[in-house]
Amino acid sequence: MKKFSFKIRGHKYDVEVLSQESNMIELEINGSQYSIELEKEIQVKKTPTLVRSSVSTHKDIQSKQQSGVYKVKCPLPGNIMSVMVKEGDTIKIGDKLVIYEAMKMENVVVSEKAGVVSKIKVNVGDTVVQEATLLEISL
Repeated sequence: MKKFSFKIRGHKYDVEVLSQESNMIELEINGSQYSIELEKEIQVKKTPTLVRSSVSTHKDIQSKQQSGVYKVKCPLPGNIMSVMVKEGDTIKIGDKLVIYEAMKMENVVVSEKAGVVSKIKVNVGDTVVQEATLLEISL
């Protein structure tokens, strides 16, 4: 389980915790095994450990291609300020699609694919969350 090294009054002790069950602990100290009983039972933390899911990269967020439809996703939560295309528009790579405010800054979402705007899912003034689909492009 765990290994420790101690020095007490000039003597070195290598201690390995072999097992622990309630207040009974099995130890190996300098090669000799010992069973010890603690006066108090070891308290196990009841606070959960928070684990954050992996952070998506910008390319992951922008969209996943499915059946010829490219979904443009919002990289950060914010408010839609302007939609610069309309359904049926033909766009090319680098065209400005949406301007939105996030973290008190204006951000421009540009197209990473060429195609035709098939569906716009947001309007000016909408509040969007991270990874929300802003619009769809037919490839």
